[in-house]
Amino acid sequence: MFDKVRVRFAPSPTGGLHLGGVRTVLFNYLYAKKYGGDFIVRIEDTDQARLVAGAEKYIFDCLNWCGLVPDESALHGGPYAPYRQSERKDGYRKYAEQLVKNGHAYYAFDTPAELDAMREKLKSAGSNSLQYDHHVRMNMNNSLRLLPAETNTLLKSGTPYVIRIKVNPDEFVQFADMIRGEMEFDTNNVDDKVLLKADGMPTYHLAVVVDDYLMKISHAFRGEEWLPSAPVHILLWKCLFGLDEMPQWAHLPLILKPDGNGKLSKRDGDRLGFPVYAMDWIDPVTHDIAKGFKELGFLPEAFINLLAVLGWNDGTEQEIFSLDDLVDKFSIERVHKGGAKFDFEKAKWFNHEWIKKLDVEHYEKRVNEIFEEKGVSVTDARYLHQVMNLIKERCTLLTDFYTQGIFFFESPKSFDEAAVKPKWDEGKKEYFIGIICQFEELVTWEAVSIEELFKSSATQKNIKVGELQMILRVMLVGSKTGPALFIIAETIGKEETIKRIENALVVFNGAFNK
Repeated sequence: MFDKVRVRFAPSPTGGLHLGGVRTVLFNYLYAKKYGGDFIVRIEDTDQARLVAGAEKYIFDCLNWCGLVPDESALHGGPYAPYRQSERKDGYRKYAEQLVKNGHAYYAFDTPAELDAMREKLKSAGSNSLQYDHHVRMNMNNSLRLLPAETNTLLKSGTPYVIRIKVNPDEFVQFADMIRGEMEFDTNNVDDKVLLKADGMPTYHLAVVVDDYLMKISHAFRGEEWLPSAPVHILLWKCLFGLDEMPQWAHLPLILKPDGNGKLSKRDGDRLGFPVYAMDWIDPVTHDIAKGFKELGFLPEAFINLLAVLGWNDGTEQEIFSLDDLVDKFSIERVHKGGAKFDFEKAKWFNHEWIKKLDVEHYEKRVNEIFEEKGVSVTDARYLHQVMNLIKERCTLLTDFYTQGIFFFESPKSFDEAAVKPKWDEGKKEYFIGIICQFEELVTWEAVSIEELFKSSATQKNIKVGELQMILRVMLVGSKTGPALFIIAETIGKEETIKRIENALVVFNGAFNK
């Protein structure tokens, strides 16, 4: 039916890009690339009241960070432009009018007050549904109830109206979902959705069908929250273009809260202390910042990897996948039907694995930026590279390079005195005074020679090496953490090592002699 695989992601620019949206992008992208197809981003901005300034740019920035670059979009162009629905506005009306002409839709002139009255009447009658559907439409102000002449008079006088789909009762709408199999909907539970609004803008329901047809979309992958809308879309396809022209559909499982109880939301992230957006989103009105995975310190490779396995696996125990791996192994049929719980600790595990897996050159620029954001200017790129290789195994987030490595660039501003005090005595004080002189005379300043001198001196003074090493670590680092002790000394250099020991001796003497 279709000459080429063409898939689309169709976001509304109303705020931050939820990780569920990025996963939808990812599955679309993987399917297109696996089969040599096209990945399209179409901006669905028909609801003008909900548009947020900067949101469209933010969406493309997120996709660019993730490495999921569209083949066609409002930003990248393409043969089916324009790719913003607001710029395609004039083309939708003819399809809505065609539906009216063929008896599949109707004009509805109901005012907001009349709609409210209808719902109040249904509520008072104890109805389980407050929808505008086949039960109520013949009592409303629309072209199904009015005489043709009355309808024409209202249209000519400029009376505001919408166009609604006419859903016939007592029918079943069916389609095959690539994930869920055969699906069936009873039209008695489907309302007469608005297709064209009073301002001439199409609703999502009409626009998505028309644009998918005009852009020759072969497969439509979207979240399962859109399943209730499927019967309306199928009816529109059937009435406008025929079901043979309809793309294959797949409704992706939800990403659930960590406890599995409902869809993961921004509020859950705020409550539990993790982001749900790809990148920081700054509300243009309140200026509140919703944290993103990028700014928290995630690598895009890890972010993509963790999203891929939220609801999909390749049938093996493999967990670490590059984007190329995913393109090669992806199958929409292996996407799960059930929702996937989001586990932030597992997400951080993925990031740790990717930090270890990649060469530090891959993320060195971002780490440098993090140091600069903290007020630390790193001018020696080779030194930063050396430090990053020393501590990468200890870093879960890119921001950890600062917390794990700041002592390589700055002397400790404080010391873990509580760790040192129980081990401190006059003998250890004299040892460190003496080791300063020995370090000054050491010709070869390398970890092996530093360690050898340090331990031989301890043996001569009959002091436990382990206790001395812990104290030296606190002197150099400020705490008991960090990579191999004598590698630290070698890296920061002789002069800096001696300076830090001297500073620590001053602090310890003042603190422990009170």
